[in-house]
Amino acid sequence: VQSVVRVVFHDRRLQYSEQQQLEGWRWSRPGDRILDIDIPLSVGILEPQIHPTLLNTVEFLWDPSRRTSVFVQVHCISTEFTLRKNGGEKGVPFRIQIDTFGAGGKGDPPEHLHSASCLVKVFKPKGADRKQKTDREKVEKQPATEREKFQPAYESTVLAEVG
Repeated sequence: VQSVVRVVFHDRRLQYSEQQQLEGWRWSRPGDRILDIDIPLSVGILEPQIHPTLLNTVEFLWDPSRRTSVFVQVHCISTEFTLRKNGGEKGVPFRIQIDTFGAGGKGDPPEHLHSASCLVKVFKPKGADRKQKTDREKVEKQPATEREKFQPAYESTVLAEVG
């Protein structure tokens, strides 16, 4: 099967200007990509492909009967798409989306099998550590009934099925 991984804007209002935003990013960072596959860490992926014009998209083939995991690298931070203020910008949420397709019949388009996504915000390492600490402190101050609403931490990214 083939999977296509994309990083896109999560907020609807930003989705309308997504192409313009990505073009602006490309112009300010010539030669860079927004998304790549970390080949050494990935397992079971075949024929990874990047598109020179689609900076936010990668593709690969894989065998569903074998153990497979893909590690992706996001090379832009969430605050690159916010209006500059005095620092401490909130950052826009991205969505990592994976669409999986089976081989179509002769002359038919590939069959869509599954889509899943998750929300991510990408910060520089020190900023991310600070953000996690303040988020953890906010959650700890909440009553137990409110804390139950939060998703537990995981070692790897958990994707939710897209309906």
